[in-house]
Amino acid sequence: MKSEHQLAVMHWGTYQVTTREGNIAAVEPVAWDRNPSRIGQSLTDSVTGASRIRRPAVRQGYLQHGPASREGRGKEPFVEVSWEVALNLVARELKSVKAQGGNEAIFGGSYGWASAGRFHHAQSQLHRFLKGFGGYTASTNTYSSAAGERVLPHILGPLSPLHHQHTHWSVLAEYCQCFVAIGGLPLRNAQVNGGAANDHALKYWLEKLHSRGVEFINISPVKNDLSAISDASWLAIKPGTDTALLLALCHTLIAEDRYDRAFVASHTVGFETFKSYLLGEVDGSAKTAQWAAAITGLSAQQIIDLARTLSGKRTMINISWSIQRARQGEQAYWATVALTALLGQIGTAGGGLAFGYACTNLAGADRAAFSGPRLPAGKNQVSTVIPVARLADMLLNPGGEYQFDGQQCHYPDIRLVYWAGGNAFHHHQDINRLIDAWRRPETVVVHEQYWTAQAKHADIVLPVTTSLERNDIGSASHDGFMIAMRQHIPPVGEARDDYAIFCQLAQKLGFYDKFSEGRSPEQWLEQMYEDARPRAAAENIELPAFADFWQQGKLEFNRPATPQIFLADFRADPQRFPLATPSGKIELFSQTVASFDYAECPGYPYWDAGIQQQQQSLARQWPLHLLSSQPRTRLHSQYDQGSVSRASKIHGREPLWMHPNDAASRSITEGSIVRVFNQRGAILAGVHLSTDILPGVVQMSTGAWYDPLDPTVPGSLDKHGNPNVLTEDRGSSRLGQGCSAQTCQVEIERWQQPLPEITAFNPPLFVE
Repeated sequence: MKSEHQLAVMHWGTYQVTTREGNIAAVEPVAWDRNPSRIGQSLTDSVTGASRIRRPAVRQGYLQHGPASREGRGKEPFVEVSWEVALNLVARELKSVKAQGGNEAIFGGSYGWASAGRFHHAQSQLHRFLKGFGGYTASTNTYSSAAGERVLPHILGPLSPLHHQHTHWSVLAEYCQCFVAIGGLPLRNAQVNGGAANDHALKYWLEKLHSRGVEFINISPVKNDLSAISDASWLAIKPGTDTALLLALCHTLIAEDRYDRAFVASHTVGFETFKSYLLGEVDGSAKTAQWAAAITGLSAQQIIDLARTLSGKRTMINISWSIQRARQGEQAYWATVALTALLGQIGTAGGGLAFGYACTNLAGADRAAFSGPRLPAGKNQVSTVIPVARLADMLLNPGGEYQFDGQQCHYPDIRLVYWAGGNAFHHHQDINRLIDAWRRPETVVVHEQYWTAQAKHADIVLPVTTSLERNDIGSASHDGFMIAMRQHIPPVGEARDDYAIFCQLAQKLGFYDKFSEGRSPEQWLEQMYEDARPRAAAENIELPAFADFWQQGKLEFNRPATPQIFLADFRADPQRFPLATPSGKIELFSQTVASFDYAECPGYPYWDAGIQQQQQSLARQWPLHLLSSQPRTRLHSQYDQGSVSRASKIHGREPLWMHPNDAASRSITEGSIVRVFNQRGAILAGVHLSTDILPGVVQMSTGAWYDPLDPTVPGSLDKHGNPNVLTEDRGSSRLGQGCSAQTCQVEIERWQQPLPEITAFNPPLFVE
């Protein structure tokens, strides 16, 4: 029996995949990966498993009645059809919607991590196709960090470039004395990267810092958020109160004259306005340690001691993306900038601030910035863009007004949703509300590999290949590698790659030449590779000829000769190296934000007591604060059907962490199945008891495939455990309009009835 061994690139790592007679036989981590992710083991039983979509399928009601049947989404069986029938339907609806509502009526979804390959990246393929068709309504920012992405340009600079400038771990290992992790440094998050994660180095570097005597302080409701450092100091803060703590630390530094006056004077603007707010001159409430103690659950002495520690050592303060995924999440990022500015260590070796060490495998990696080949995107002729987390608002309120980052905006009237890659039924909050919104457009088209909830709620479902069934190039910024992703197995069933699908549609719609430029996928790979050469040269990387690269299978780039220090140039000379802010300096007070006249964002780091009071009121009915984290056993919802994810379930349900005291008062024990519920819905979960979580707080991972008990009943119980049934679909603020999933209150009770069967991974019912 013939066996083949080739490299496969995933967002969570590169693996040596063994195939026999066209089937995946084994998946092994590569030798150079210091802490490989287990997620790769899910490939073996998933790629050809029962959840795979094998033929084009159309919802029965849509096939019979077209858009008039939209209420049947998620309820009706499917009919498998030929590719010709399916593509004719898609082309017909695209032309119809364009004729009646214009290109603005088409929403190009595809938010998500579709493929580690640079050519067969579904989001890029879909957007290039829709641009060729005349344009589409797009989305901006991310569910991961939208609040931070919107506030930082006003006060420090755009988040994405800043994220690529983080101080290298090697510098921290030499100079850092204290590492403060707001939201922890979870190893589970650093398994993944946008593009590839070839060398998982976080655990190695944390252990390196620890061996040098670096003091670690974990500020989180969950001790396990810094599991790599067993003796880290744990400040068990109440969820959503980080801004109050940060403001109190700033107040303490000023009150005890521990702040760096010279740095504040030379590198910031707006200090006096911010100081006035801290001292209570604005609202009559000084932001003292005693004030914050009543909010955060920490003692005033803990806060004062922390401020003294920070100012007395070379301190790196890192705030995770999870902190800003909450109501007023923008303010926690702003307050972190303010605190580190007062400490005056920004731009120093081993000190300063960071936004997302451990949020992916990227931040701090001492690798070349070169990101590899890119597919030309084209130009969108439609200017309408919505905040990505306002998807349901858009579908429910065509023509409705909303405010966003200083702009007065209107939602378009979307008639067709086209999604390729990603999964709104994972990313989006308040799934029951999303289902209502999802039934408003005339047509929903989805490219998918597996029968996810999003596919089951579509009208037309087109089966696409996985990265093991096509050729591609794997690479990512600051990853340090480029991998030839050779096809391992034939396409499963009748699956086709996104490019082939869009080429056929473009031919039916009259712009094939413009879209394809006459190239096959292999010709595109070589062209993209050649186009990347100048960018590689700019990073002192000499790429071999494409044929040589493809034969070698792997390139590893030299590490930067000079280690990177975040904002070192700005620190050395703020006039010569200004920030990308209106003033060119750190803005402790932003006149731009103040001019928006948002009560919740007055122009400086701000604690919103009104939101706190709302949460306290909700807690009287829903007393437990639910946190939803990135899972350890999958990437978002990808490969929840795989063996690694399934092995983590409790009686088939997603695990929920709970403090023993909260469990005892509800007669809940280890391994109990519970109903978790609030005003938005209810789910089942399996309980894991731990003292490593703050009482009054429970935690679940996101990504369990939505599995309603009865899809025909609105608000039906999700029997599998998707926390986004419970999270609120509300913007972080008018400034960022980001996801606020971490602001969520629930109640929990023991499930006393027979356990319903998990059907999340089953294909839908098919009819002739």
